[in-house]
Amino acid sequence: MRTEHGAERDDGHSTGGDAGLAAALRLAVGRVTRRLRQAHTVGDVSLSEVSVLARLAGAGPASPSSLAESERVRPQAMATTLAGLTRRGLVRRAPDPADGRRSIVAVSPEGAAVLAQRRSASVRRLEAVLAEFSEPERAVLAAAVPLLDRLAERL
Repeated sequence: MRTEHGAERDDGHSTGGDAGLAAALRLAVGRVTRRLRQAHTVGDVSLSEVSVLARLAGAGPASPSSLAESERVRPQAMATTLAGLTRRGLVRRAPDPADGRRSIVAVSPEGAAVLAQRRSASVRRLEAVLAEFSEPERAVLAAAVPLLDRLAERL
């Protein structure tokens, strides 16, 4: 049964208001993420690795602890992610000039290239599907992007 927001609960019962919208968003965003993730080859960078590369490319070098905080993961999880990226040469570590005991991580040229390649493939895939949508539908999606960004920042 559909809700006023076009959503169904996982158990098939209708929900309304914010609960229905929350359920619909969770399902829709999850589906988009899974489909984009499925398009990439085995051995490709993971979603968490792409997120770290994108953050470093956008905001510049950062300490592992600040990356963990920004990505809202445990420092141990960030250490694992950074170890994999470092091993493949996608990030570089350097001593923190302000505190030699800490390290600063930056995206390497290879990491920037991988990020651009991954983004290009996802963008091309999304672009092809968006071409099937009407202009008013694309306008609604465009208007939703800033709201989705704000939602992601507050979760």
